[in-house]
Amino acid sequence: MSDAIAVIDDLRDESEELDSLVAELSDEEWAVATPAPGWTIAHQIAHLTWTDGVAVTAATDPGAFGAEVEAALAAPESFVDEAAGAAVASSSPAELLRRWRAGRERLQEVLREAVPGTRIPWYGPPMSLASMATARLMETWAHGQDVADALGVVRAPAERLRHVARIGVRARDYAYVVRGATPPGEAFRVELTSPGGGLIAFGPEGAAQRVTGPLLDFCLLVTRRAHRDDLALRAVGAEADGWLDIAQAFAGLPGAGRAPRGDGGARGDRGAGGGRREGESEVAANPLRSEGT
Repeated sequence: MSDAIAVIDDLRDESEELDSLVAELSDEEWAVATPAPGWTIAHQIAHLTWTDGVAVTAATDPGAFGAEVEAALAAPESFVDEAAGAAVASSSPAELLRRWRAGRERLQEVLREAVPGTRIPWYGPPMSLASMATARLMETWAHGQDVADALGVVRAPAERLRHVARIGVRARDYAYVVRGATPPGEAFRVELTSPGGGLIAFGPEGAAQRVTGPLLDFCLLVTRRAHRDDLALRAVGAEADGWLDIAQAFAGLPGAGRAPRGDGGARGDRGAGGGRREGESEVAANPLRSEGT
């Protein structure tokens, strides 16, 4: 199985898990506010629907996608909110759900059928098939976390979160650049414990700067869905410690992020925290908002 197909399979599974959270909601529940200011559960699903559709356009009609990029550049602070808001205003929850299901299935079909080695234009650099699938998985999981938090649901972490962690590690330097700072010159070691108890590691074994902790907690941190104080992540070295204060797995301004819960303890593996939407776009380059898009 190719790397791209494996990630697409995980994207499918992540989407189905979120689908199970919203499929039986009443119209009133679709209107419940999520931790993303101004966004209901309907806005979260509308946003995913819109982004999946744009990804299909990028993969199948690069010229039309160029017009999407121009529209985004013309209104960089509002185009994400406007797209979600327009969809919610014009569609019933049942229609939003139908469109999301059809759109994500179409995207997965396009990615599976693409010629190996294809690179898809995006809001940042063009992406490989595996990178596009990874970016969509990360956004689906992060927005799904907002939905779960709104509903008071604690989701069991899955092994596929390793894809989200990988983006978070690869985006290390970007977190400094977006803040006008110089990234550290040395590589970091990141060691994360998977839900099954295995080790997921990035970076050289002998690195002096190290981060350790649960895979779930690292993913919550880099998508800014939980405050560092509520997570069981540990840093060795001043630079690694500083990185945990600014880490983000998406492109664009970081936003305020979620406030500490203030309950006096680190989260560890206990489940979802509070948060907001992601950033204007993932480093793997998806258009999101941070404070939590």
